[in-house]
Amino acid sequence: MAVPKRKVSPSKRGMRRSTDALKQPAYVEDKDSGELRRPHHIDLKTGMYRGRQILEPKDQV
Repeated sequence: MAVPKRKVSPSKRGMRRSTDALKQPAYVEDKDSGELRRPHHIDLKTGMYRGRQILEPKDQV
């Protein structure tokens, strides 16, 4: 059975667990459409990324 060699201090334990906290995903307002989108992601409705047309825009259904 595995046994820790040394006791993990509360500080070290807390530092390890600090990455477990859930964070809200960041959203930015699109300059052209004004809608919210993730930063560094393609706007799927218009197909634009950094001012360039990357994808064909989705059809309005």
